Amino acid sequence: MAFMEHDLQQEGKFTYLEKGEGTPIVILHGLMGGLSNFDGVVNYFPEKGYKVLIPELPLYNMSLLKTSVGTFAKYLKDFIESKGFSEVILLGNSLGGHIALLCTKMYPELVKGLVITGSSGLYENAMGESYPRRGDYEFIKKKAQNVFYDPAVATKEIVDEVYYTIGDRNKLVKTLAIAKSAIRHNMAKDLPKMETPTCIIWGRNDNVTPPDVAEDFNKLLPDSDLYWIDECGHAAMMEHPDTFNELLFEWLQKRSF
Repeated sequence: MAFMEHDLQQEGKFTYLEKGEGTPIVILHGLMGGLSNFDGVVNYFPEKGYKVLIPELPLYNMSLLKTSVGTFAKYLKDFIESKGFSEVILLGNSLGGHIALLCTKMYPELVKGLVITGSSGLYENAMGESYPRRGDYEFIKKKAQNVFYDPAVATKEIVDEVYYTIGDRNKLVKTLAIAKSAIRHNMAKDLPKMETPTCIIWGRNDNVTPPDVAEDFNKLLPDSDLYWIDECGHAAMMEHPDTFNELLFEWLQKRSF
C-alpha cells in the first residue's frame, strides 16, 4: 500500500516519513524519484525490527548556489542529528545513492552501513546526457521508460511527474545544477578510503548506470558486497521490491546490523 501525504511529519526544516522501531534505515530518493518509490522497503523493514525514515530532500528549495550534492549531504547529516541517532544505515538510489556516499565520506562516524542501488557518483551519464527537452511529452515518456527493464513500470503518473518537473523552469534550472554538481563530485578517488560496510544491489539491465558501474563501486570500496537482480533496470526497489528486500535483509543479518 502506498503511503499518503498526510503520513509525512514536519519537524523544523525537515519533512519526512517515519515508520517502525529499531535500527534506523534512512532512505534517499533520486532526482526524479518520489518517496513512494520505496513503498516496498517501507512496508517490509518495520516488521523486521527496523525504523525506516525517508526525508524529503530539498532539491528545489535551496538557492541556486547551494544546489549541490555537498549541500544535500550536509542536510542529511543535520537530519540524522536532529533525530538524535548516533549511527544509521543509509540507503540511496540514483542521486540519493550519491548523496549517501558523500555523506558517508564526510561523516563516517554517523553511518554504520551503506546501501546503494543504481547510484551516481562514478558515472557521468547517470545525470542526463541528453537532458529532457521541455514540452516534449513523448521524449520524456521514452526517457522514463528507459529507467526500467519493463517499460510498463513507468506509469502515466510517473511520466506526468517528470514532465511537470521539467516544465517548471525553476525546477529545470535546479535539476541541471544538481547534474553538474554530481559530475563534479566524482568519487573514484574517495571510495578506496571509505571503510564503511557497503551493500551494492544493482539491476543487470540498468541503462542509466550500467552494470560495470556496480563492478567499479565493488572494486573501489574496501568492504562491499555486490548483489545482482535480473530483468531489472535502474530502480531495483521499485521494479523488484521483494527480491530487493530479501537481498538487503540477508545482507543486514550477515553484517549483524
